[in-house]
Amino acid sequence: MTRRQRRLVAKAGVLIALVVGALYAGLPVVWMLSSSFKPNTEIFAYPPTLIPQNFTWDAYTAIFTDPTKVRFFVNSYFVSLSVTVLTLLVAVLAAFALSRYEFPLKRVLNVVIVSVQAVPPITLLIPYFGLIVFLGLYNTYQGLILTYLVFTLPYAIIMMTGYFNTLPRELDEAVKVDGGSSWTALWRILVPVSVPGMVSVGIYTFMIAWNEYLFALTLTKTPEMRTVPIGIQLLMGQHSYEWNQMMSMSILGCIPILLLFLFFQRYFIGGMTAGAVKN
Repeated sequence: MTRRQRRLVAKAGVLIALVVGALYAGLPVVWMLSSSFKPNTEIFAYPPTLIPQNFTWDAYTAIFTDPTKVRFFVNSYFVSLSVTVLTLLVAVLAAFALSRYEFPLKRVLNVVIVSVQAVPPITLLIPYFGLIVFLGLYNTYQGLILTYLVFTLPYAIIMMTGYFNTLPRELDEAVKVDGGSSWTALWRILVPVSVPGMVSVGIYTFMIAWNEYLFALTLTKTPEMRTVPIGIQLLMGQHSYEWNQMMSMSILGCIPILLLFLFFQRYFIGGMTAGAVKN
């Protein structure tokens, strides 16, 4: 084979591999979308059909007309957005201090942050349950938000510190020469420049809070406080499963994450690569 032929074969192999990978990743989502428009009986019909034979909006109607199911989405949005905003605020302040200042126990603090990130969340389930009950935050938004912050902050601080480290210190010095303070340098100069890093951290944080299941199940007890992942699980009854509603709620649950990626993809990729350059 000539060199050109080998190159064409290699490109064809890569293209085939990408197509197979896309089908492997995308077909379950397409099947989930198709099943959300089918009656329960048709979902298990044989032979299976990708295109619904009896197209119906019943599953979506059942969700949007049920106040309890709508509340699942309200709770998820409120908790996820609150966690995202608080995480970004604390991470920016902490990263600025770790990046721009030297202080006692700085290395120890860095080790603690990385160690918290490395701990499997499931090992902290029982201690957190006892702590939340003791603080009187069981079955409250505050309990969920504080718990999620513990797992989102380490990654956010690490990423924002790495991003701030890539920004030249001359920016801070220029502000101080003009009579500005460190606070001015942070909010007027560094934060606007760091938008890509903040977007990537914000999307990651929102995803963690939106998809979290274990702590949402353990730290809440009433339907009024449940989130979307718990709402999907509650559709699994003792004698029957509402498969079409499960699929439709899953589709609706995917939409916020999908929209975030579509609108902020450019910032997300840039922030991830920039934050990984220097620690």
